[in-house]
Amino acid sequence: MRLHEYQSKEIFRQYGISTPGGIVCTTPDEAVRAVEQFGSAAIKAQVLVGGRGKAGGIILATPDSAAKTASRIFGMTIKGLPVTKVLVEERVDILQEFYVAITLDRRSRRPILMASASGGVDIEDFARSSPEQIMMESIDPGQDGLQSHQLMHVAEQLELQDFTDFPELARNLYTIYDDLDCTLAEINPMVLTRTGKLVALDAKLNIDDNALFRQDAMQQLYRQNLADLDPLEVQAKELGMSYVAMEGSIGCIVNGAGLALATLDMITRAGGAPANFMDVRGGADAMHVGRAVEITTSNPATKVLLINMFGGLTLCDEIARGISEKLQGLNIPVVIRLTGTNQEQGWEILRGAKVTVAQSTDEAARIAVEMVS
Repeated sequence: MRLHEYQSKEIFRQYGISTPGGIVCTTPDEAVRAVEQFGSAAIKAQVLVGGRGKAGGIILATPDSAAKTASRIFGMTIKGLPVTKVLVEERVDILQEFYVAITLDRRSRRPILMASASGGVDIEDFARSSPEQIMMESIDPGQDGLQSHQLMHVAEQLELQDFTDFPELARNLYTIYDDLDCTLAEINPMVLTRTGKLVALDAKLNIDDNALFRQDAMQQLYRQNLADLDPLEVQAKELGMSYVAMEGSIGCIVNGAGLALATLDMITRAGGAPANFMDVRGGADAMHVGRAVEITTSNPATKVLLINMFGGLTLCDEIARGISEKLQGLNIPVVIRLTGTNQEQGWEILRGAKVTVAQSTDEAARIAVEMVS
């Protein structure tokens, strides 16, 4: 579950992390008045996807340029999501930018503190190009979180040892991560102002969906944000499935997150690009499989449908029944790899269907990429 920047910053302030003054606006006129109130401000699109800055969704404005800038941002669609609200935020006198985050390190099975003196960058790209410039400190939950020596070491590396705000900020960020069952608590950038104050210029909180049952406040925010989410993602979530839109043209339906990720990797390695991640999860019945086909093919970017499923908790004949009901009327090619328990019965159900059969994930990916080309 993702939160809007303004929602994340409200939580930051509750936990003692400083943020710039800001006003959430739902119309261009409100944004103009907010800019006039601050004198000069950043107008920031509030959408539940990354890449706002690169898409032109964050622009500095003055009272003279506010009307034009606000209208432009409200007219944008970023990665398929229309901008319906903005955060107008006062300008900050920045001396230096940093990156700070708490996330899960699956190798050590512990949370880690990540920090870099290069803030405001795409951290994934930066990690690949300059991994030596990213510091990581493993956090032992049994030792009451971040230790003083760890914070001192990171502060020294960031050259922030003369500023007392950093240890408190990092500890507060970890408390948020722990209290709210986050998968990511990120500040990018964290800025040092010319007055020596550390401020969260941006904020990102992702909450573990599996923990929402015990996070009442986050459940309320999720319901508030339903209108801001990809409607296909909402439909899938209501059925207990996982759907994430991507930027390619090969629609994917898989059962199991590991198989889904492997399928996406195979498509990329074959030179293609997936249009989505769709995991129907183990135990899905024919209805869920059929709805997965509907949801995935509802994305107009999908030019080929690749179904890669293993008959385990959900038997192959059950999978085939769900698929067969939805194949009629589809006007795009379909590639299917179906293997596992009751696969013979499954293929009997699909006999005569207009599908291309693949014997492996690698073959299915190559076929799908060739069909798009």
